Amino acid sequence: MTDHAITAESLYGMAHEPDYAGILSFMRRKYTKDLTGVDVAVSGVPLDLMVSNRPGTRFGPAAVRKASVANEYNHWPWPFDPFERLAVIDYGDCYFDAGKPETINDSIYNHAKHILDAGVFMLTLGGDHYISYALLKAHAEKHGPMSLIHFDAHSDTWDDSSEHHGTMFLRAAREGLIIPEKSIQIGLRTQNPETHGFNIFHAPWVMKNGAEATLAEIKKIVGDNKAYLTFDIDCFDPAYAPGTGTPVPGGLTSLTALEIIQGLGDISFAGMDLVEVSPAYDHGEITAILAAAVANDMICLLASQKK
Repeated sequence: MTDHAITAESLYGMAHEPDYAGILSFMRRKYTKDLTGVDVAVSGVPLDLMVSNRPGTRFGPAAVRKASVANEYNHWPWPFDPFERLAVIDYGDCYFDAGKPETINDSIYNHAKHILDAGVFMLTLGGDHYISYALLKAHAEKHGPMSLIHFDAHSDTWDDSSEHHGTMFLRAAREGLIIPEKSIQIGLRTQNPETHGFNIFHAPWVMKNGAEATLAEIKKIVGDNKAYLTFDIDCFDPAYAPGTGTPVPGGLTSLTALEIIQGLGDISFAGMDLVEVSPAYDHGEITAILAAAVANDMICLLASQKK
């Protein structure tokens, strides 16, 4: 059977087809708007109107989907196929009117609310990082104030009197969507004079102390609280992920960041997103391929928690 994205009869399992051909969905999952029996919905928010430097993240969800097919049979180091445990679909992209920026937050919120109201877990592909604000609003409405596990080169907690991809987490904290003292920011390497109560582990600390020490801090800070995992691809050093709008030298290696994600199995997650892939600045699709690997690990992480 070919074109598994539209011909699959089951939401579980895999189908073998060439990596270089066929209709693309994330990891060849069935492309559908039917949420019946679904555990995880992957969807995209192709937004880049809120960037502070280079645009292009509107093409991020498509690039990650394309890159993901190279990993669809490779779930190393996980000793199982996550799609035997979880019913995962590609729900497509959130629609919003780019000509009416004032409506975008509501469009993303309503898109997320529809999926969450069906009892389905969301893995969202960005898009610039501003999309996390409306996603957090929808998730907090369902789960209450959450811990934020935030991988990034930037704190994204600057003055929230304006709206762009560097302000949304301060706004989310002030609105009670997230709890700063139960949240952790990992990989930062830009200056912000105010922590606003967030626990910050800069990139040099993470690289010096390693994944195991970082995981211990995450679990201690988050505890039993529901957590939202957000991963900005610029958390990686630009050597690993050049395809992003605001690259900062001195970031995490791919091995270190993936080891941290793979070790988060004790955390109770409310939702996840992966943002800021900007393929126009990529080389050999290495950023998109790495982003797809991160997203795959997120799904494997959820599958590892499946009882």
